[in-house]
Formats: sequence, C-alpha cells, structure tokens
Amino acid sequence: MTHRVFNFNAGPSTLPLDVLKIVHEELLDYRGSGMSIMESSHRSPEFDAINNEAMSLVKELLGLGDNFQVMFLTGGASSQFAMIPMNFLGPDQVGAYVDTGTWSTKAIKECEIQGKMHLAASSKDAGFTHIPAPAEITYPDNAAYLHITSNNTIKGTQYHQFPDTGNVPLICDMSSDIASRRIDYSKFSYIYAGAQKNLGPSGVTLGVIRDDLLARCKTGLPTMHSYKTHVEKKSLFNTPPSFGIYIMKLVLEWIKGQGGLEAVEKINRTKKDIIYGLMDEHPDFFKGTAETASRSWMNVTMRLPNEDMEKAFIAEAKESGFVGIKGHRSVGGVRFSMYNAMPLEGVKKAGEFMETFRKANQ
Repeated sequence: MTHRVFNFNAGPSTLPLDVLKIVHEELLDYRGSGMSIMESSHRSPEFDAINNEAMSLVKELLGLGDNFQVMFLTGGASSQFAMIPMNFLGPDQVGAYVDTGTWSTKAIKECEIQGKMHLAASSKDAGFTHIPAPAEITYPDNAAYLHITSNNTIKGTQYHQFPDTGNVPLICDMSSDIASRRIDYSKFSYIYAGAQKNLGPSGVTLGVIRDDLLARCKTGLPTMHSYKTHVEKKSLFNTPPSFGIYIMKLVLEWIKGQGGLEAVEKINRTKKDIIYGLMDEHPDFFKGTAETASRSWMNVTMRLPNEDMEKAFIAEAKESGFVGIKGHRSVGGVRFSMYNAMPLEGVKKAGEFMETFRKANQ
C-alpha cells in the first residue's frame, strides 16, 4: 500500500482504512455480480439490500424507533437549508433559528427567501466563539420549528446541551458531528447531515425525520423537494448516489464494529483531550478561538503567535504527514478536524508534532 498521511481535512475528510480496503476489494466485482456496485442498477437486488441495510443501521446506531424514517438525499446539507422552510413553514408561522456561525447563517438566509424568520439566539456579537445557553433561546408561539447547527466546523464550537423545545419541532444540522457521541437523537424531529465528515464520501446527505413532523409537510411542492417523496420511495424516486450510500453502509458497519457510539465517543473524547490539553498547557502559543465550555470535539481551532508562524506550522506539519490543518479561509489560523475515522494514533502523533514545534519556536 502507498504511504498514507494523517488526513485532518474538514470535509471531505478521512475514511476508515478498513472501509477503504473493503471498497478496494469489491470495486471491480461486487460480491460475484460481475460488476462494480457503481455500475449496478439502483433497482437491483444488490443495491436494494445495501439501501435497506444502511437505513436500518442508521436507526440502530442512533437508537431510533419505527417512528423515524431515513432518507438519502442529494444537494448537500446546503439544499436542506431551503427544503426545511419549503416543507414546514406555514403562511402565519416563523422559522426560528439559532445563529452560531457560517452554516446556520446560510440556513437563515434560505428561510428568509421562503418566508418569515425569527432569530431565536445568536453568538454573532461575540464572534461566534460560543454556543448560546438554552435559557437564551427564545421564540414565539407561531414558530414552525427551531433550527440549530450542532457543531460549527469553522468556528470550532459545539452544542453540549440541547434546548428543550416542547411541542416545537427541533431540527438540527448535524453534518459535522453526527454519530460521534451518545445523545438522545429521538428528541429531534429532523436531523440532517452531509456524509463527507463522519459518514462517508461527499455526495450523500442523510436525513432522519420523525413521523409527526413528516405529517406536517406541505402539499403542492415540487416532487423532488418534498420529504414525503423521498420517504415513500425509500430514497429511490430518482437515481440515488448509490456508490456513496454503499460506502456509508460500510462506515456504519465499521462504527457498529467499533462498539457503537459508546466506543466511538470514548475515543473521540480521548482525541480532543490530547489537543486541548496541549493548548491549555501552553495558551500563549496555542491560543484557542472557542470558549472552553463550547469547544468542539470534532474541529479544534487555534491561532499561533503570528501568521508567519502559522504558515510554518502548517507547512512543517504537511512535511511530517499531517495534512488539512489550515484554518478555513474566512478565519485563518489552524484547525484539526478529528472525525470518527481519524485514528487515535494520528492525534497522538499530531500532539507530539505540536510540542516539538513549540519547543523549537518559542
């Protein structure tokens, strides 16, 4: 096998090596079919089994019952920004949103195109360095839903306590932290997530919708923009991203094989403790950009003493086999994205590199 680096890209991001090996083995001839799964019909028995198994694994791993329906969608999570108000926002209602950074801001913009938006809370004035506390989140009685973004890849913040919305549906963009820890997924009426961070390759968006919210979908929508279409047709109304769904199924099996979310959470906790531990030990050199209580487990963001040192850090890291640590172009700095498939070994070695660089440059 060719040399593999430790891939800290924010997305598309690293995939489990065990999964890639299976894909490699099955690429030319999927289980005796004589063709790749990429060539197979999405109506074939082979793909039908993949589709069903992937849906079942999503519900099993997230601890969801039969009152939840799984969809595999296209258009990325960004398409969901428009589909959510399109499906659920009534003429006398508002879509309530918590603004915690770039992606929630984009979701808000799409809601304003479709109808009325209510800003339930925001950390914009603080530079999106924290997650608003549940007590700070307010919305009127005519809120059709409350939308939040559970993890913010650019700002490095994450919800560690979710609001209790009562009868108001709670909708969550979990693109960058789904299946990374144990939470009560059943409290959400709709969860959606681009696959390219924790679940698979880019091109597939997972949607998990509860039946009571599904029943509220508006009628008269364009067929492809109605959630009812995708649920009723098991995501097969049109040709789905079949290869991506196949890889997602393998990733879900890999998560289950690790011991499920309990085991994954334990490893993710250890990984984030390594990097944040170094930052807390040397705060003048590795300065975190997120408030401590809102730190993301998935995306650790920091600044070094100056931009020239950051450039040197990123360049030397790449030479040492750590790629993708440059901060988002909108904020700069350094970012370690540590999704489920990033092995603990990679984070340990990255921590060793950080300490070596600090000693050489402090």
